[in-house]
Amino acid sequence: MASPPDLSGTVALVAGATRGAGRGIAVALGEAGATVWCTGRSTRARQAAHGRPETIEETAELVTAAGGRGVAVVADHEVPAEVADLVARIDAESGRLDVLVNDIWGGEGRYQWNLPLWEQDLAQGLQLVRQAVETHLITSAHALPLLVRRPGGLVVEVTDGTADYNADHYRVSIFYDLAKVAVTRLGYSQAEELRPFGCTAVALTPGWMRSEGMLEHYGVTEENWRDGTAVAEHFCISETPRYVGRAVAALAADPERDRWSGRSLSSGQLAGVYGFTDVDGSRPDCWRYLAEVVDAGRPAGDEGYR
Repeated sequence: MASPPDLSGTVALVAGATRGAGRGIAVALGEAGATVWCTGRSTRARQAAHGRPETIEETAELVTAAGGRGVAVVADHEVPAEVADLVARIDAESGRLDVLVNDIWGGEGRYQWNLPLWEQDLAQGLQLVRQAVETHLITSAHALPLLVRRPGGLVVEVTDGTADYNADHYRVSIFYDLAKVAVTRLGYSQAEELRPFGCTAVALTPGWMRSEGMLEHYGVTEENWRDGTAVAEHFCISETPRYVGRAVAALAADPERDRWSGRSLSSGQLAGVYGFTDVDGSRPDCWRYLAEVVDAGRPAGDEGYR
């Protein structure tokens, strides 16, 4: 792949950086030399929900090993006071905030596939919306005053699916669907409010991501991930979490990133513009693949889409 951009001197907050896209984004920003404040609730002292082993300390260590500076902070983004304390610490220790990535999710296990609203667990579904949407609002409300102190700041709202794809595709359940569409709109809305300050906001989606949980679900590792196609043939188009991370790094390094402000973007789309690759040197374009292969009922195969 091409060398990572130079983000030395850049200060980023990746909210929800314990695993998945958040970890991939944090490490990719570290590759580019940024200082990355990594937040989450899973620590070595307290096991994550659903028994996942990843911790926020590990993410920060991976950022530092990649070439940046990782700072792990335990924070529950549902609690405004904890977010306020986090931002105050960033201000005190770093004195600036250049990139805010809202990747808080916490929705696993809180929805059921393809069941109507009245058959869903309402309490779990409402909690999903709180964790996946309200947390983003809380985080931005506290972090944006620091980000807008200087022009050029970037806000990335991480979601699942482009605006075009989600506009006519029902996504999993009513709660999941609502959360992902709402987060996309947050990218647009914050762009409107940030524009007078010379700052940019976007919504960004990875493709079919080989997160830690996804690899475990298919019983594969990153080394033999293609074996997962025996279970789900279209898994061939999947990508690592680092790919969407490199999309964020490319945006952060682009002096003309305001051209994207308010837009819904994807990792594959931005790879075509900026020239970065996934860790294997490929450029998977998942959302085009879903539209042209999966939805069209064509046989699986990623040739021409990677």
